[in-house]
Amino acid sequence: GGSAMAAVREVEIDPEGTFKYILVRLQRPGGGEQRDIVRGTKAAEFHNHIFEKVNPEMEKLGYECKCLGGGKIDHNSKDKKIRVFGLSTGYGKADHSVTVEILKKVYTDYEITWSDDKK
Repeated sequence: GGSAMAAVREVEIDPEGTFKYILVRLQRPGGGEQRDIVRGTKAAEFHNHIFEKVNPEMEKLGYECKCLGGGKIDHNSKDKKIRVFGLSTGYGKADHSVTVEILKKVYTDYEITWSDDKK
């Protein structure tokens, strides 16, 4: 029946707008299976608000979570474009190139770019 990790969606982001995001590494305690997921929402005023929501959800599934950094996502669903940029003051800058690769798996028909620009 596949692993529980496969049941965790790789990407959960708002369908439109500009908002904070974090890159999170899920790992089974003691190593082994791991994967990186992207979470972002306008509802989060700060990056740690996103982590504080994701962490308990993932712990219930038996994963340890580590935030690899954050930034912002500009999601334009009309033009099918996503831009990843910026950084998190608390967690540092995520590796946006990794984030883009994850986003491409889900938003296959989008133009997805990243930069180290602050805005």
